Amino acid sequence: MFAFSRPTARRRALAAAGTAAALALTLAACGSSGDSSMPGMDHGTKAPTSASAQATPSMGDMPGMDHMADGNGLADAKDGYRLTSPDTSLPAGKPSGYRFTIAGPDGKPVTGFALDQTKQMHFYAVRSDLTGFQHIHPAMAADGTWTADLAELQPGSWRMFASFTPDGGSGKGEDFVLSRTVTVPGTAASTPLPAAAESTDVDGYTVTVQGKPMAGMAQPLTVTVTKDGKPVTDLQPYLDTYAHLTAFHEGNAAFAHLHPTTKVNGDHGGPELSFHAELPTAGNWRLFLQFQTGGKLHTAALTLNVG
Repeated sequence: MFAFSRPTARRRALAAAGTAAALALTLAACGSSGDSSMPGMDHGTKAPTSASAQATPSMGDMPGMDHMADGNGLADAKDGYRLTSPDTSLPAGKPSGYRFTIAGPDGKPVTGFALDQTKQMHFYAVRSDLTGFQHIHPAMAADGTWTADLAELQPGSWRMFASFTPDGGSGKGEDFVLSRTVTVPGTAASTPLPAAAESTDVDGYTVTVQGKPMAGMAQPLTVTVTKDGKPVTDLQPYLDTYAHLTAFHEGNAAFAHLHPTTKVNGDHGGPELSFHAELPTAGNWRLFLQFQTGGKLHTAALTLNVG
């Protein structure tokens, strides 16, 4: 079992000193929703013709089984903090709102959260076969109830992740990633995960990931962004960095989060972005890289194999 935590200022300092930054599970919300939604997202990549094995939902993906795993984002409670929600199902094929609350050790809703990458909460919705991905920044009501405004969801089992740092109480300054599952009713056709590939295309851009990560070892990853065969050098800051990279493990959708170590210098990011990654579990991971150009957010997806 492994643990992820979102990068804190301390971890960033360590990374700047040359220490590999640990993969962080981040689920959280930002003040508005819809930063990235990819319902029914096409898995197309520049992959070999052979397809990887079909993702099989684990017990942790089943509604009512949210306590199965701890420390990897697949549990709904940790250290007295609990993700609660009245929503066990959401409608298919139309936008919907997922309501949730973070309860503290005293059982009361938490209303004070520290900023991480300019946001108090990062929230992710991921379908069990990894074909659907949404990264949202929801809004919180005065009573501590968050609402994540989701784009349309396809039928199947979805896991909802919330990533946050309390700004007070016993968990002050500690990074949490908690999740619960919901069911979207209807005929759910499972799509096999695409085979591992070094590159993928999105919105006319080609994203290439170089590196051979090994389970349990800190390894560098380099992401290169090109367009029409030419290096892209106009990446804009997004959430205080040039790219937001998340990864989900095939089979149980365990979540990991990486930040680039590349220094931000205005709207001049690219073409290469450097990441330090420590992926404790071998197997296939589905990577979602988000980057911004010309005020538009792009989300590229590819499969990475960890030995």
